Amino acid sequence: MNLVTVSGPPSSGKTAVILKMINALSKRGISVGVVKFDCLYTDDDVLYEKANIPVKKGLSGSLCPDHYFVSNIQEVVRWGKEKKLDLLITESAGLCNRCAPYIKDIKAICVIDNLSGINTPKKIGPMIKTADIVVITKGDIVSQAEREVFASRVRFVNPRAITMNINGLTGQGAYELSKIVYDEKENIDTVKGLKLRFSMPSALCSYCLGETRIGEEYQMGNVRKMK
Repeated sequence: MNLVTVSGPPSSGKTAVILKMINALSKRGISVGVVKFDCLYTDDDVLYEKANIPVKKGLSGSLCPDHYFVSNIQEVVRWGKEKKLDLLITESAGLCNRCAPYIKDIKAICVIDNLSGINTPKKIGPMIKTADIVVITKGDIVSQAEREVFASRVRFVNPRAITMNINGLTGQGAYELSKIVYDEKENIDTVKGLKLRFSMPSALCSYCLGETRIGEEYQMGNVRKMK
């Protein structure tokens, strides 16, 4: 089984790209499943079910969605193996630009859209800087010049990644992505013992433990003050 992690900012078009990519993979006889991670609510699993794609969703609730991801990814891989999938895709919550739900030696895709602003790639941390593939969406809404400038900003932040444009509505570019993502030679039995590409956001303070009052006297643990 192949394993791929997909992340990106909110509403960047992650689910649309995944659906179009799976459509291209299915035509080649490759069975694909998806696990969607989110915080409080998601109906993306309904879209996958309508497309007859095996899907599971996990809601982290009050926990950091990426800490939740790391705590559950081994069980997710086990589920994919039980389903006898050729490819398992995990989709992140897409909230914090500091998040880094990527694992070493596991393909990582970051989805970002042209409408987010030309400086957005610089504002996103490990999620884009450590990705193997950066997919740029919503290129049909902006001009060719804007697409080229945005793509150059992405390449400046992550020159090692494959950068490609995909239209989430028409699926243009999804076939090319599917050819890159799936490799028959790869086989993931377990992720136990593998390492993250970058450390998770760290916080262990009184507010993590349920404190709601504001003030220095209520702040304990990992607290950072502005100068």
